[in-house]
Amino acid sequence: MSTSAVPVTDTTLDTLGLRCPEPVMMTRLTLRKMAAGQSLLVTADDPSTARDIPSFCQFMQHTLVYSQTETLPYQFVIKKGA
Repeated sequence: MSTSAVPVTDTTLDTLGLRCPEPVMMTRLTLRKMAAGQSLLVTADDPSTARDIPSFCQFMQHTLVYSQTETLPYQFVIKKGA
């Protein structure tokens, strides 16, 4: 997991203004429509996403490639697993 420049992604998902559990639910629905190996940039401002997105990735066997939770908006890049 890196905290440098945001990697280029196949798809983006804006969850700004949404609160738990909506950002994770939308992330899950978006990833389900994507092919294995594709990447998704999630932008969020809900403090719980700093914990929920990494946990979701681990549970669903996706790779959290990038995470920025120091300043708003938070950004996460997820590589879809098989």
